[in-house]
Amino acid sequence: MSQNNNIVSIQVPENPLEQILKQGAQQLLAQAVEAELALLLEQYQDDKVEGVQRVVRNGYQPERTIQTGLGDIPVKVPKVRDRKQEGVKFNSSLIPPYLKKTKNIEELIPWLYLRGISTGDMQPALAPIFGNEAKGLSAGTVYRLKQAWELEYKAWSTRALNNRKYVYIWADGIYSKIRMNDKLCLLVIMGVDDTGRKELLAVSDGVRESEQSWTEVLNQLQHQGLTTPPKLAIGDGALGFWNAIRKVWPTTQHQRCWVHKTANVLNKVPKSMQPKVKDSLQDIWMAESREAAYNAYDFFVKNYEVKYPKATRCLTKDKEEMLAFYDFPAEHWTHIRTSNPIESAFSTVRLRTHKVKSCGSRTTTLMMVFKLAKTAEKRWYRLKGFKLLADVLSGVKFKNGEKVEQDQAEYHNGLIHQI
Repeated sequence: MSQNNNIVSIQVPENPLEQILKQGAQQLLAQAVEAELALLLEQYQDDKVEGVQRVVRNGYQPERTIQTGLGDIPVKVPKVRDRKQEGVKFNSSLIPPYLKKTKNIEELIPWLYLRGISTGDMQPALAPIFGNEAKGLSAGTVYRLKQAWELEYKAWSTRALNNRKYVYIWADGIYSKIRMNDKLCLLVIMGVDDTGRKELLAVSDGVRESEQSWTEVLNQLQHQGLTTPPKLAIGDGALGFWNAIRKVWPTTQHQRCWVHKTANVLNKVPKSMQPKVKDSLQDIWMAESREAAYNAYDFFVKNYEVKYPKATRCLTKDKEEMLAFYDFPAEHWTHIRTSNPIESAFSTVRLRTHKVKSCGSRTTTLMMVFKLAKTAEKRWYRLKGFKLLADVLSGVKFKNGEKVEQDQAEYHNGLIHQI
């Protein structure tokens, strides 16, 4: 049989309306990712290396496609370069690595709400991405979802924590504008267990970052069964949290955040001096040992006490709390010197607070932050050097990041005493 060579393939043109919607969805994703990148760059805008920006844009990752209700949409995620080579990377929460398909609608609703999209505008905002799947997303549907999330939050905030042990915790207060010119202060605690897994422990509506509010949060965790105090708590200089920790968990060590401390000290010196002062601060927290850090502290005081007494007092008033990390494994120092683990996890909430006039009611804002955090929790990386966490929890001593050799009998006596 002779072969027919006259058959010509005809390419069916794409529906013009679908093409426009795809382009709109692609632009929406690109703008959202750029907003995330801008937040990361802003976080490091004052960090210089030899006079130039430490973290800068560095092109894009290879283009890939994501399956949506309208078909495949091409996306390009930006990259950054860290001139200090300390591992700063840009990971989009909207388009995480290896994402091939768009998220569930329920995961995007809290994010859109915190970006200022009202319940009535959810369906038009999501239709270009999800197509027919977004048709039933009316204001009433979103309202019912929020009611379900409120019940979920209440169950989560009273969950049993018996037999759970957390080695480190990070604490932070997040302020957000709500209706009637009021402010909401969200008290947030994140912990890491002995397997290195980070977990959201508490999200609560507090009255500022007061001692009373933080005490109530910590007492609630104890009431849920968290009776073993963490070995180390990390946070900024808010006194309310530290006073509460001393009351509820008196054996827990304190580590003040070096990012916050650096910013506070730099605010007390002239702008022309800030790069030099910042380098001197870095010499302290980057020192290989506590002894070397003490020397760098003394050198800072000697150089700046006369000209900038306020900056010097700001640094030295928390001297021991700034150097607590030397009593823990060096592999963990990157995580425990600052409150960055919790700061980065809630960066979307902070960005939304600056961009939008009000979040709605206190309850709704609390629910949305809770859902956003629980969704992000699934993507949190395990702590580096997590195998050493069991040693820290069992009471093994560390000096300048390394294990202290103990007499074997003394070590076993210590274990028996803990039992």
